Amino acid sequence: MRSRSRRETPTGIATSAGDYSLEAYILSTNHYQIELQLQGGSLDQHGYLVDIVEIEAMLNALVARYRDQTLNELSEFAGLNPSIEHFSRILCQTLSAHIQADNIRAVTVRLWENEIAWASYRQER
Repeated sequence: MRSRSRRETPTGIATSAGDYSLEAYILSTNHYQIELQLQGGSLDQHGYLVDIVEIEAMLNALVARYRDQTLNELSEFAGLNPSIEHFSRILCQTLSAHIQADNIRAVTVRLWENEIAWASYRQER
């Protein structure tokens, strides 16, 4: 059983490009789309995999956390290139830690930077 949710960030998230040298420090604003896939082996007492209202609240909180932020300045990106690969992993691990449904066996986040550039991270539970 699978459940999917997709959310577009309404405002940009700034990242710096390059090798972190001063000459290469260029801030760019990115708009991402996040696709969340949840897998579980059973449904809850209401016949649902998860409470979509709770999942939507978690996604809204994540969007609010990163909206108008420079990823390089956030503690979770300390020492990391702010790539969509790292970002998808961070988002997936954060969501997985907050999803309390015992029936969820895997959480996958696919983060889209544009129509062709995306990264995905899957965490088994």
